[in-house]
Amino acid sequence: MSSVDEQPSQALTKPTFSEAQACALVESVFGLKVSEIQPLPSYDDQNFHVCISRAEDTTDGTAEYVLKVSNTESSKTPDLIEVQTHIILFLRAAGFPTASVHRTKADNLTSLVSVDSGSEIKSYLVRLMTYLPGRPIANIPISPQLLYEIGRLAAKLDKTLEKFHHPKLSSLHQENFIWNLKNVPLLEKYLYALGQSRNREIVEQVIQLFKDEVMTKFHHFRECINHGDLNDHNILVESSKSALGDTVYHVSGILDFDDMSYGYYVFEVAITIMYMMIESKNPIQVGGHVLAGFESVIPLTPIERGVLFLLVCSRFCQSLVMAAYSCQLYPENKEYLMITAKNGWKHLQQMLDMGQGAVEEIWFDTARSYESGVSM
Repeated sequence: MSSVDEQPSQALTKPTFSEAQACALVESVFGLKVSEIQPLPSYDDQNFHVCISRAEDTTDGTAEYVLKVSNTESSKTPDLIEVQTHIILFLRAAGFPTASVHRTKADNLTSLVSVDSGSEIKSYLVRLMTYLPGRPIANIPISPQLLYEIGRLAAKLDKTLEKFHHPKLSSLHQENFIWNLKNVPLLEKYLYALGQSRNREIVEQVIQLFKDEVMTKFHHFRECINHGDLNDHNILVESSKSALGDTVYHVSGILDFDDMSYGYYVFEVAITIMYMMIESKNPIQVGGHVLAGFESVIPLTPIERGVLFLLVCSRFCQSLVMAAYSCQLYPENKEYLMITAKNGWKHLQQMLDMGQGAVEEIWFDTARSYESGVSM
């Protein structure tokens, strides 16, 4: 077990605004009167679903919003949050189903609010975004065709961001950001949260493989801006009926751009594959459909394809280790934090038991079947 002084300090403070305080924020900062409010699940920030009494101020008549309150650590990087917010607006203008942003009374995208907690004054960045319709894909039976569409969406998003420019864009180069796949070795600081266990041994094994097989190839990968968190709760879908009467789902919303950073195309597809596996009854099959969709826009190079297996395993490790760590900090939020862990350890173990060659064969054969027009 790691000693206490080896453990990372609790740098961020998750906001703990009451519903009454959140209502007051919406009124004082954004000039809107709240008729209804309820908390939304979140990782280390705080989100509220807000309904306003009247919508005369808005151009589209929307009366539902999400109030986003960033944790104290993220609130210290206003340039980064500004860039992420401009990216959301840029993608919306390009036709992606992202939120629009309600400006503050001072005509800004964000506002920094300070709260006196008695012992210290804490500052939080707040934003108000339109509430997007739809259900998380975690809550529906996901078809191969929808997996393909999500892979394609991930690639189109990264491709579109090649054209994004902003004077503070360099803020997306986050050297020690724990959720960037470049930084898998940083997990070693958090392994104590797993105790001395089989799970810890698995993670240590993956970290070593990452150092040996992935980090040595970084210079071969094509760089881009990654969304970095296209998980099954951050993609919303709505249903319609096909000509045959079947239920067909289409993506109606992309949420949570708070993990954006510079990475590589292959990172985005690996992260997407991993999260699409979580609730699947056939998790190993998922990768080929997502990969086919992604490669319909951005074909991977042989070197990028060669690290995909380890990158998916590595993202499992990031999610599982950080969930265990966060549960120690916020035990009251355990149910939300452990969503991935419910199936994640089982899926990761299955991948490692099958081995890279066997998993790749399934993925690549499935992806190849789309080229011939016969998806598996």
